[in-house]
Amino acid sequence: MQKCERLLMRNGLIVVAVDGPAGAGKSTVARLVAECLNFIYIDTGAMYRALTLKALNNGVDLGDEQLLIRLAKNTEIALCAEPGCIQRVYCDSEDVTRLIRTPEVSRFVAQVAQFPGVREHMVQLQRKAGLSGGIVMDGRDIGSRVFPDAQYKFFLTASNSVRVLRRQQELKDKGYYTDLIELEKEMIERDLADSTREVGPLIQVPDAVVIDTTDLTIEEVVGEMLEIINGGKK
Repeated sequence: MQKCERLLMRNGLIVVAVDGPAGAGKSTVARLVAECLNFIYIDTGAMYRALTLKALNNGVDLGDEQLLIRLAKNTEIALCAEPGCIQRVYCDSEDVTRLIRTPEVSRFVAQVAQFPGVREHMVQLQRKAGLSGGIVMDGRDIGSRVFPDAQYKFFLTASNSVRVLRRQQELKDKGYYTDLIELEKEMIERDLADSTREVGPLIQVPDAVVIDTTDLTIEEVVGEMLEIINGGKK
């Protein structure tokens, strides 16, 4: 991996946007890139997951946009986002870092995230979090909608089979055992929901650097991204 070095910022507003589907490795590499640059890492997906968890716990109808918007506006979601720290996720002051990664939350988060009103509220929070710059933010619409003027945009992808295996291993590491066929079905449905929703769909913007992570190690992906960022390439 390329030696980590802090990016020299002229205006203090450097934003690195990392988008891609589930299992492409964006959260892992975005966190490591942020660590190398001494930037703040923001996982926007965690915000939608926290809201989904609260909705499930409170029996909120996940098909009712107005109820979800009201819930979002009355929910305090905070991310521990100091440079070099493992991001902790808090929902109404409760640490839900582990709880938002359960298979149940994964199964319903796309349904919650599809509603325009919910996304609009979350995008406002995400933009506010990135106003100071010096951040690496990952999600599905960072480079297209949240920060369309981000200085560096990356779109990570991988083959479906590899993405499914990665997600299965991720769940296994957390103590959840899932059927591979069922997991693949859920991932295909999630991809469809993410890419076809009305607002903030998962898209590859023309000015993003595309990295296929199928046959690359985490170190290789991070190294390639750092080379572009530190070298000032586009």
